[in-house]
Amino acid sequence: MDGRDLVRSVRSFGTVQGLRAARSAWRQRRTDARELPKRGAERARVPGPVTGAEPLPGGGILRFARSELRIRVTAGGTVFWGWDGAGPEPSYALADGPPDPDPRAELEPDKDGGWRVVSERVTVEVSRKGAVEIRTPGGVVLRRDLPPRWWEPVRGGPARWVQRTEVPADARFFGLGGRASGPRLRGGTYRLWNTDPRGTFGPGDDPLYINMPVQLVVADAGTHLAFHDNSWDGRVTLHEGEEGAGSGHDRPGTSEVRMDGGPLRCWVVVGTPARVLAGWTQLTGAPALPPAWALGPQHARWGFGSEREVRRIVAGYRDRELPLSAVHLDIDHYDAHQVFTVDRERFPDLPGMAKDLREDGVRLVSIVDPAVKAERGNAVYDSGSAAGAFVRDPRGREVRGVVWPGECVYPDFTDPAVRQWWGELYEERLAQGFSGVWHDMNEPVSFSPFGDMTLPRSARHALEGRGGDHREAHNVYGLAMAQSGYEGLRRLRPEERPFLFSRSGWAGMQRYGGTWSGDVSTGWPGLRASLSLVLGLGLCGVPYSGPDVGGFDGSPSPELYLRWFQLGARLPLFRTHAAIDAGRREPWEFGPEVLAHAKAALDERERLRPYFVTLAHLARLTGAPYVRPLWWSSPEDRVLRDCEDAFLLGDALLVAPVLESGTDRRAVRLPRGRWYDTATGQAYDGPGQVLVDAPLSRIPVLARGGAVIPVRGADGGIELEVWAPAERRGGGGLVVPDLGDGWEEAEVERYTSRLVDGRVVVKQVKGNRSGPPRWRVRVRGLGARA
Repeated sequence: MDGRDLVRSVRSFGTVQGLRAARSAWRQRRTDARELPKRGAERARVPGPVTGAEPLPGGGILRFARSELRIRVTAGGTVFWGWDGAGPEPSYALADGPPDPDPRAELEPDKDGGWRVVSERVTVEVSRKGAVEIRTPGGVVLRRDLPPRWWEPVRGGPARWVQRTEVPADARFFGLGGRASGPRLRGGTYRLWNTDPRGTFGPGDDPLYINMPVQLVVADAGTHLAFHDNSWDGRVTLHEGEEGAGSGHDRPGTSEVRMDGGPLRCWVVVGTPARVLAGWTQLTGAPALPPAWALGPQHARWGFGSEREVRRIVAGYRDRELPLSAVHLDIDHYDAHQVFTVDRERFPDLPGMAKDLREDGVRLVSIVDPAVKAERGNAVYDSGSAAGAFVRDPRGREVRGVVWPGECVYPDFTDPAVRQWWGELYEERLAQGFSGVWHDMNEPVSFSPFGDMTLPRSARHALEGRGGDHREAHNVYGLAMAQSGYEGLRRLRPEERPFLFSRSGWAGMQRYGGTWSGDVSTGWPGLRASLSLVLGLGLCGVPYSGPDVGGFDGSPSPELYLRWFQLGARLPLFRTHAAIDAGRREPWEFGPEVLAHAKAALDERERLRPYFVTLAHLARLTGAPYVRPLWWSSPEDRVLRDCEDAFLLGDALLVAPVLESGTDRRAVRLPRGRWYDTATGQAYDGPGQVLVDAPLSRIPVLARGGAVIPVRGADGGIELEVWAPAERRGGGGLVVPDLGDGWEEAEVERYTSRLVDGRVVVKQVKGNRSGPPRWRVRVRGLGARA
């Protein structure tokens, strides 16, 4: 939500709501000043020299003069290390507990008084002073974590710490959650604190709603992912390296992680990008599989205003033969913005409208905010207060903030009993006819004129029974809310897969659904930031995401809207959305030319629906994101590592969106192999760069030679679109048929393609056998020359 108008009123104290927000923020600051201990004098500490070792399965414990280090290599080759007794648990990130250790990996003495653990996929070396090196089986260094440093308050309290890491000079950094300035993260400092930016954002704004201590590092030596499992406030400072010229020395790239408290522990996954994401998914959980309808076009607006307007918009899509899968209702459909209510004057028959829309193939999706109006007689507040469900301060009083309904309280989603209670409340949403939910304002937000729009850091949380305060709970609040909503929906409607996406979250949030860009600014920089966010989140294990098409604020020009629309049609979550005062986002509002081109993008999205369904299943099975950087299959290609204006959609398609005004041709960097312009059929051979047409009617999309792509045929069934392989080369693809929105396990079908005597031969592979394809085949690109 865009809180700019409210913030202005807070600053000027011009409204009752503004006065409440100022009073609440002042009260929170005073509580923190009173309840949080002053750090005072601190004592610095480093591990010191190694004094002994205790072998354990997969590794062991190394004891140093002033600390100890636990090392474990898992059966899959993932490395865990933790200082000061930190183990893999407790953790909000891990899906099913830590993986089993590799029984063949043993802790053994190394040179110069150090120790090492050797496994099939990775070698870990620890120096006698506590530096940890991760090496390939061939001995090439992927990362070197220097001995850490702690600062401990003399009077007691959590220690803050810093961990410095060196990576190869040619390495590039990616990840850290949702970053508007990526996907490649250049030198700079990035904060790890989930934040509502208090208005719209662009590429220069940081932090945003989803921040994860997850770095993906790509270098000639190999790819690895490092995850510092710590949810406290922190900062990551990155410096890209520089290779020496002539007789000069390489300057390694560096990463410095600073945390205000919490455990110092890390997981490292090594391998190809595909293997790294598969290992990360095994560790943190498979992505939730969205229902098939959620892969279609969706429309939202803050300010539909009435049931009549919603019906008018849906009729507008239908009358113009524009595909539409869902309509999202924002907070304006609630009664005075109170969650789990309905404004009966403006929406007199919400279940009836939902039923009518569903008969037309359109689902309703409801916004759900965590803030509950603190008012007796509000059923949600009364039941939650009786159950002790809300976050409290150190003196046992309910913490109150100001959000859209007014003075509010906040459920403590780090308490399993509260998650159960909140999850049951979604029964009301289902009874109103909603088919899914989107969580908003769940960083969580409390309006404030003083900058930090969140709960007091001294607020108490259950943290699964361990107890703690908001300093540890803040970043996992949205994740725990998503868990509550997802599990509640699954209990209430067990025959259907839940549909849920969340503005805030943390590592592992993919288990419960996806996310969206939040309030991205309207403008060409916002369009570029949209792509950055989707790519970066996918590399952190969150494959289902997308932007507010057209931007959240302001009025996009017809050209900007169309280019955003064309990009959105190739992203997993395809949703138009806008603020209450930002104008409309319906395609017909931008003139007949934009409408015609937007319809073409919508029709192509629908034609590719079977491909999106396949990508969704493959993301669940392998962790591979739908949207991938161009270097995904060629991480050794340094030029591709630096390419940020195009992406791969699965393995088969390369999408080159138009990100600048007035563009009708653009350069496209190609990975190796043959590629076909899907509009013209022109063939190109990579690696290299080509110049392709990008008229207003379309953005460049290229298909990989040999690709077998499931598309929707004229009869509505699956058809295999096969792009001719180059001479003496083959190709293939995977197909996962849509079996509905239930839990039935889908079968992955594998197909191969080859060029034989001038003909493209396509076969379905089953085990060691192959046969004719199950689906109708249409060959494209045959006879085209590069």
